[in-house]
Amino acid sequence: MKMHQFLQFLNQQLTHWRRQYKTLRRKGKLVRSPKGKTHRRELLRTMLKNVFLFLSKTNEKSKRRKQERALRAKVKSVKTKSSICAAGLDWAYKQRYSVILAIAVVSLTGIIGYKLYNQTQLRVGHPAPQTITAPYTASIEDQKKTEAERKAVSTSSLQVLMLDARINEKINENLQQLLDDGNEIRAVAGAFPFFDPIVLSISTQRYLRSCSESEWQALLSAVENSKNQQQKRIGQTTPAAPNQKRQPRITSKSDSQSLEKTEPVDFSQNTDFTQAVAELESYRLTTSEKSLSLVIAEISQTRQRYIQAAAKLLKLETLSPEAVYEESLLLDLSDVEWEKTQMGIHQSIERILTQGIPQGLPKNILQDAVSLQLQTFVPESAETLAKNLLLAVLKPNLQKDEEQTRQNAQKAAAGVPPVMVKVRHGEVIVKKGAQITAWNFEVLEHYHLIRREVKWHELVKLGGVIAIAIGIFVWVERHIDYELRQRDRLLVLLLTLSVPGVIVIGLPYTTWSALGLLLGSFYGPTLGLTVVGLLWPILGISLDMSKAALLAGVGGGILGSYIAQRLRSREELALLGVAIALTQGGIYLLVKILIGQIFGSTWYIVFQEAGLFALSGLGWSVVALGLSPYLEKVFDLVTPIRLAELANPNRPLLKRLATETPGTFQHTLLVATLAEAAAKELGCNVELVRAGALYHDIGKMHDPLGFIENQMGGPNKHDTEIKDPWKSAEIIKKHVTEGLVMARKHLLPTAIQAFIPEHQGTMLIAYFHHQAQQMAQSDPSLTVDDADFRYDGPIPQSRETGIVMLADSCEAALRSLQASAKSAGEKRSLKDVSTEQALAMLNNILRAKWQDNQLVDSGLKREEMSQIAQIFVDVWQQFHHKRIAYPKLKASSVARNL
Repeated sequence: MKMHQFLQFLNQQLTHWRRQYKTLRRKGKLVRSPKGKTHRRELLRTMLKNVFLFLSKTNEKSKRRKQERALRAKVKSVKTKSSICAAGLDWAYKQRYSVILAIAVVSLTGIIGYKLYNQTQLRVGHPAPQTITAPYTASIEDQKKTEAERKAVSTSSLQVLMLDARINEKINENLQQLLDDGNEIRAVAGAFPFFDPIVLSISTQRYLRSCSESEWQALLSAVENSKNQQQKRIGQTTPAAPNQKRQPRITSKSDSQSLEKTEPVDFSQNTDFTQAVAELESYRLTTSEKSLSLVIAEISQTRQRYIQAAAKLLKLETLSPEAVYEESLLLDLSDVEWEKTQMGIHQSIERILTQGIPQGLPKNILQDAVSLQLQTFVPESAETLAKNLLLAVLKPNLQKDEEQTRQNAQKAAAGVPPVMVKVRHGEVIVKKGAQITAWNFEVLEHYHLIRREVKWHELVKLGGVIAIAIGIFVWVERHIDYELRQRDRLLVLLLTLSVPGVIVIGLPYTTWSALGLLLGSFYGPTLGLTVVGLLWPILGISLDMSKAALLAGVGGGILGSYIAQRLRSREELALLGVAIALTQGGIYLLVKILIGQIFGSTWYIVFQEAGLFALSGLGWSVVALGLSPYLEKVFDLVTPIRLAELANPNRPLLKRLATETPGTFQHTLLVATLAEAAAKELGCNVELVRAGALYHDIGKMHDPLGFIENQMGGPNKHDTEIKDPWKSAEIIKKHVTEGLVMARKHLLPTAIQAFIPEHQGTMLIAYFHHQAQQMAQSDPSLTVDDADFRYDGPIPQSRETGIVMLADSCEAALRSLQASAKSAGEKRSLKDVSTEQALAMLNNILRAKWQDNQLVDSGLKREEMSQIAQIFVDVWQQFHHKRIAYPKLKASSVARNL
C-alpha cells in the first residue's frame, strides 16, 4: 500500500515536471542543443544542462514561495501589533486626563514612598519563624562591638579647645578696672617715696607714713628730747619765751585731745621707731632745725593723705565682693615698683591667656601657674598683690571646638579595625521562636536571609493620601479662571516631583522656591499655593526631614507663588528670588530660636545652616529664572513677562508689520487700545489681549495692497485688476491662513495664534458677497455660496479673543464714521458727531455679531455688549478730542508776519 502511494506521488511529480519543462521550452528559458550535431554526447550534455536548469528554477521558485509566505505572515503580525498599538494610543488619547492623574498618583507615591520598597520581614526583637543556619563559613563584622570600640576611642580622644576672644576681652577689661582703682587710690596717697631716700630710707618713710598717731607723737617727743639733751650737753640751752612751754609738736586739735586721754607708751623697743628717730636726728645735725621742721610738716601732710587713701581703700573693699587690695600691699610700693608691677601683670596675663585656661582647672594649679609667671615680671615685694589681682580676674577662656573635636573623634574612630566574628557552615544563627537580636540580624543580612519585601499596605495608604490631595487639586483647578491643558498638568506634575526627588537623592535644600516661583508665574497664585500647601503635609508625614527645613522651604514656595504673577520683568523676578532667600533663611533661624537650639554651644552651626538655606533659595530661584523661557516655549505657556516681551514693537514680526503694512499697523494699534480698555474693565487678561491684538492681522503682509487701509488713497486692485468677488474674498480670507503660517514660523504661543482666526470667526465678507449677488442677478449661470464668502473660523473661544473681534469691527466703523464726518465739509467737523450717534452705531454692530452667533463660545454675556460699546466710544473720544478753534488771519497780516 505504501509502495503504491509512493509510485502515485512520483508519477504526479513527473507529470508536473514535464509540464514545467515544456513551458520553459516555449518561453525559451532552456538551453537548446546546437543545430547539425547529432552526437549522443552532445545530446546527453544538453539534457543534463536542461535538467540542472529546471531543478535550479524549481528550487528558486520554492524558496521564493516560502519567503513570500513568511513575509505575509510577518506583515500580518506587524499589522496586528500596529492595530493593537493604535487602539491603545487612541484609548490613551481619549482618556489622557485620567491617564495623567493616574501617572501623578503612581509617580508621587513611588518617589515619596521610596523607603517602603525594601523593608525586611525579619526584624530585631521579633521571633524567628524557623531555625536558620549558616549556609557557608564566613567572617562577619560585629557592628555593635565595632561601634562600641569606636565610640570608646572617640570619647577618649582629646578635645580640641579654642580661645574665646570675648572672654579674654572681658578679663582684660576687669583687670584694667582694678588697676585703675589702684592708681586712683595711690594718687590720693601721693608720691612715694615722698622724700629723698638718702636722707630718709624707704622703710623709714613707709613707717612714718603709716604708723599710728601715738607712735608719731612719741616719735616727735623723742626727737625734741634728743634736741634738748644735746643742747644741755654742749651748754647752749636756749631759754624759752616767757609765755611758751616746751611740748611735743602737735599736728592738730584731735591729736592733742588723744594725747590728753592716752598714757605715754614706750616705743624704744620698736626698731622702725628708733631708726626713724635716728635718721631725723641725723638730718637735723647735717642741716638745721628749720629744715627738720619742714620735713616734719611734709611728713604730717603725707600722713593725712595716707589716711584718706586708706579710707578710700576700705570703702572699695566694702563695695567689692572680692577684696584684692590690702593697705600694706598697695600703698607701701614705691611708684617705680608699682609701674613695674602693672607692666608685669599685663605681660603675665597675656601669657596665661595665650596658653589658655580650660574648664575645670584645679585652683591650686592656676595659683602655681600665676606665681610662676609673676616671678619673672613683677618685683618680689609686689608678687602677692599681683597674684591677688590676677586670681580675681582670671577665668576659663577655652571652649570646646565642636567641629574640630568631632573630626578628630571621627578620625580616631575610623582607625579602629572592625571586630570580625567567624560563623561556620551549619552553625545555628537563630532558633525557631527565639527573638532576633541585632547580631542575629547582621548575620542574616550578610547571608541575604532577611527576606526583604515591599510594604504594599503602606504604599497603598500613601497613594490614597496622594489621591485625595490630587482630588483637591482637581477641584481647585475647575474653580479657577485658567483652564489647564494636558501639557500644563504634566508640567505641574514634573515641578511637583522635583521637590521630593531632590530630597530622595539626599539634599535637604530642595526646590520649594523654584516650584512656587514657576507655578505662580505660569498659572497664578491660587494654583501655586494649592500645590505647595498640599505637598507640605504629605512630605512632613512621609519623609524624615527637619521641620525647620520643611517650614523654611514652604515659606519660600508660598512667597514665590503669591507674588510671581504680579511681576512684569525678569529684574523684578530676580529681586523676588532675593526675597525668597531671605525668607527661607529667616524662617529657619526663627524656628531654631523658638525651639532653643540657637542658645547652645552649636549656635554657629545654626547660623551656618540658615545661611545655606538662604543661598539654596536664591540658587533655585536663579535656576527657575533660567528655565522659565525654555519651559514657556516647550509647554507653550504665556506669562505676563513673555506677553510684555511679545508686545514690544521692536519684535521682528511687528517691525515688518509697521514697515510693509503701515495702514494695518495703525489699525492694529487702535484695535489694541480699544481691546485693552475693554479687557481692563471686564477683568480679563489685559496683557494677553494687547499682545493678541498686535498680532491678529499679521497675515495681511502676504498682500498689503489687497486691503484698503494700505492703499494710501491709490487705486483699489479689487476694482481695477481682479474684478472678481470670489477671488477678492479668497485674498481677504487668506490673511488668516497666512497669519497662522507666519505665527508658527516665528514660534508665537498658541494663545496668541488663537487671535488670528478667532478675531474673524465665521463672519461674512459682506462687501464682496454683495458684489457676487449682484453679478448673479445679471448672470443666472452664477451661483453664490455663502461659504465662499465666510471665514473658516473658529469663532472666539475666549473672552479675550471675543473682545478683539468686537474691537476690530468697531474700529473700522469708527474710522468710517470719522471719514464721513470729514467728507461732510467744513461746516460739519468731528465734534459734530455726537456720542449717541457713535454709541448707536457700535451697539448695532455688537448686536449683529451676537445675533450671528459669533460670541456664543467666547464667554461674553449679552448684557456686557452695551458696556463694551460705551468703553469703545470713550476711548475713541479720547483719541479724537476737541481742539481750540484758532482765529483765521487775513492774507495781508499773514504776509506781514512772514
